[in-house]
Amino acid sequence: MEINKKDKFILRGLASQLADIGSLPIQKEKAEMWKKLNKLESTKPMVLINEIPWHEMNVDDELTLQCEDEFCRKIEQHLRQIIYQWKHLRADMVIEPKIYCPKVIYDSGFGIEEESDIISVDSSNPIVSRHFHPQIKEEEDIEKIKFPTVTYDAEATERNYQLICEIFDGILPVEKIGMPGFWFAPWDQLVTWWGVEELMIDLIERPEFVHKVISRLVDAHLYRLNQYESLGLLSLNNGPFRVGSGGYGYTDELPKPGFNPENVRAIDLWGCATAQIFVAVSPEMHEEFAVKHEKRWLDRFGLVYYGCCEPLHKKMDMLRRNIPNLRKVSMNYRIDVDTAVETVGKDYVFSYKPNPAVLAEAVWSMEKARNELEYVLKRTKEKGCIVEIIMKDISTVNYGPKRLWEWAEMASRLTEEYA
Repeated sequence: MEINKKDKFILRGLASQLADIGSLPIQKEKAEMWKKLNKLESTKPMVLINEIPWHEMNVDDELTLQCEDEFCRKIEQHLRQIIYQWKHLRADMVIEPKIYCPKVIYDSGFGIEEESDIISVDSSNPIVSRHFHPQIKEEEDIEKIKFPTVTYDAEATERNYQLICEIFDGILPVEKIGMPGFWFAPWDQLVTWWGVEELMIDLIERPEFVHKVISRLVDAHLYRLNQYESLGLLSLNNGPFRVGSGGYGYTDELPKPGFNPENVRAIDLWGCATAQIFVAVSPEMHEEFAVKHEKRWLDRFGLVYYGCCEPLHKKMDMLRRNIPNLRKVSMNYRIDVDTAVETVGKDYVFSYKPNPAVLAEAVWSMEKARNELEYVLKRTKEKGCIVEIIMKDISTVNYGPKRLWEWAEMASRLTEEYA
């Protein structure tokens, strides 16, 4: 494969911008601040924005792709989004001056594909509403969950690597990368194969059946993890990589003793888990049907992030008992803040998720957004909590991209005030 001169010129121009940004002293300063936060040391509340509705964000063609080749267009999109975020949505993001070349990995999956009815209100928005068609109903359906086969294509990886090195020669170093951690949400998977109402009824009426199903899926995830580990396809995530549904994983507590860079182990990584569908179940049921099973996965990792959109302020005692390597806990905007600051305290990173709906309303109110965030910052500071602010799940900004720009600037100023 050869890259045409125009595409190469475009990519090298973007890479030069990235190299300049990545070499700024502020990058190392921010990385050290994230490291302090993840070590539960006092630092300012850190802010990061992700899960951005990129289809609504283009201003002055900053995100308009110009390359012709599809391989180049994917790289171009990645570079343009990073540069755009640095320019407009910076907060406490960190950019390292390098290009990653993902290893080419094939995964056969778990044997079941989601079957659902979909309703979309915006054809350009990937966020849609779904009604799931149950596929797991009886004991024999458990066998539908297959154990994945993982294969590595070293030849394709090397081919891509050499091509990317050629494109960015003299501007940015290129580094091969495997899987820097996993998004582990078995219950969020299962509900797409089971149905929401059906699952909730079965938790009460068929608990043993439920245990068999979730146990099978966790077994399948562990089987896949073992392959990634044995094939040398894991990569460290103790750097500018998002951990769970939170911020960066910068830490000097990973990798663990015995680390071999040629064969990264799960214990050298951050792990995560979440059971968002359990938003309305009791701590006891959450422990029995989710955490007791997720623990088999989480025990394999060095440090753990737990949660996403499920309010966990009433479940901290249960998480403390079960997850000794827990370090960061998601605190969604649905929490009772007063209870949350008491139950989290200084023992874990308080990973707060503001309500993204404020960005989607007919009339944008900076005051409303600031008031919500300031209340949380005030209460967490009173209790000495270690805080990160993660604005995520932004399905829309009502086609007003500058709303998010303004939120980023406001959050950055406000967290400095509460440092």
